[in-house]
Amino acid sequence: MNLKYHYWYFKSALSNQQCDDIINVALKQKEDLGLIGNLSQKQKLNNKEIKDLKKKRNSNIVWLDLHWIYKLIQPYVMIANKNSGWNFDWDFSESAQFTKYKLNQFYDWHCDSWNQPYDRPDNKDLHGKIRKLSVTVSLSDAKDYKGGNLEFDLRNEPPNSKKKTKIICKEIMPRGSIVVFPSFIWHRVKPITKGTRYSLVMWNCGYPFK
Repeated sequence: MNLKYHYWYFKSALSNQQCDDIINVALKQKEDLGLIGNLSQKQKLNNKEIKDLKKKRNSNIVWLDLHWIYKLIQPYVMIANKNSGWNFDWDFSESAQFTKYKLNQFYDWHCDSWNQPYDRPDNKDLHGKIRKLSVTVSLSDAKDYKGGNLEFDLRNEPPNSKKKTKIICKEIMPRGSIVVFPSFIWHRVKPITKGTRYSLVMWNCGYPFK
């Protein structure tokens, strides 16, 4: 799919207080290890599985299913979806994921969408749908950490294109900034070299593209 815009951003959209509110509620919850692919929080990973996982992703997460967070973030998703010209049909947001990146933690190249819709007959809001629009929110001030850059890989550029396919998303760096992008876009978070980076991620789903 050719895109004019690979992401849409809102600089410092959330206030310091709103960022603090999200951080404070998340830090009171039990943390889980950030997983990838088909791994589930319900399964107990052995040492080899954890070692293999941390070659791809090393971060700590908390799931936040809170109405006030959806109410805060969803309007930006709608604006970005329209102003970018994507105009994807979506109608459901998954639980928000609060992520803590500490020293040397990272998340290597990945995309948020999968090759099959959700098979969740127990969840009528999610069953048969795919992730269409991803959101990441910077909850930390850039002076509180080093490293941890969000990068995108624009993989639909032709091989002879002079355009750089890997770009740093500098727009996410100011605290409270929001970046919205199609869930099939490849991206990564580089290792933290100092301090701690807090972020919030949310996926917005709809029925498969027609």
